[in-house]
Amino acid sequence: MTQPPIVLCGFMGCGKTTVGNMLAHKLGWQFVDMDHFIEHRAGKTVSQIFDELGEPAFRAMEREAVGILSSQSRLVIATGGGVLTFPENVEVFRKAGCPIVLLDVPPEEVARRLQGDTSRPLLNVPDRLETIRRLHGARLPLYQKAADIQVDAAKSPELVVENITLSLKSNKFPLDG
Repeated sequence: MTQPPIVLCGFMGCGKTTVGNMLAHKLGWQFVDMDHFIEHRAGKTVSQIFDELGEPAFRAMEREAVGILSSQSRLVIATGGGVLTFPENVEVFRKAGCPIVLLDVPPEEVARRLQGDTSRPLLNVPDRLETIRRLHGARLPLYQKAADIQVDAAKSPELVVENITLSLKSNKFPLDG
């Protein structure tokens, strides 16, 4: 049976990569970080793409990646923060039958997890928590609109993975792992 990818979304620091890797391992599937997929195809980092080609070029690469990855089987995809803020990307995943799982973490937990992380340009500001609250508040409704399932990701990664698998099964998304 063909099994469409599971798509993980959520704010930076919510655990998409950690949970995605663990979920893929549990199911015997592959894991793909969409930003890394784009970087590999472009031969440039996301920052370089933005700096050299601009955001519209990056968003076009994102749309292309959504099309490619949504057609795969037995894949767990960690999306970049902006992917599902564009309705056309959500629609491609929906048409492919991909369940979209929102990993939700309160802004205070995001700030704690990302303390000392200087690799996120949006957060290299004096008042990180306020910036996180503002960005989280703006994106959360878009993530919630896109998601089939919302999971509290402030818990341990193991518990988050368990909650995802239980939620997917109870919502009639086939899993063979």
